[in-house]
Amino acid sequence: RVELINRFSNLVKENNGEVERVDEWGKRRLAYAIEYKTEGYYVLMYIQAPADLPRELERNFQINDNVLRYLVVRYEGELPAKREPLKPYVAREAAAPAAEEAPVAVEVVDDEKPESEAE
Repeated sequence: RVELINRFSNLVKENNGEVERVDEWGKRRLAYAIEYKTEGYYVLMYIQAPADLPRELERNFQINDNVLRYLVVRYEGELPAKREPLKPYVAREAAAPAAEEAPVAVEVVDDEKPESEAE
């Protein structure tokens, strides 16, 4: 992952661009399977670049087998404030055993008469 991020950052720098910020969102579940993969590693890069650089970036994204999907958009204005990362994805199978181990309240009803009444 780091090598791939560095590769695209260097591509921006080599083409007279500047990397403003790189936000690694981490491993996330995909909305739908892509090439039989259900999870992907998300990275958001803010760059300043000449007009021809987005085309070159898209070309490199297309030929790289490690990139499943990409989106290049023009963003005008100030960079948004950096947010705290979201909690990592936990599979349902991993969370299910914890629910089974939770204590259960049980009410015991004693149908027998006390010893004083039995006499």
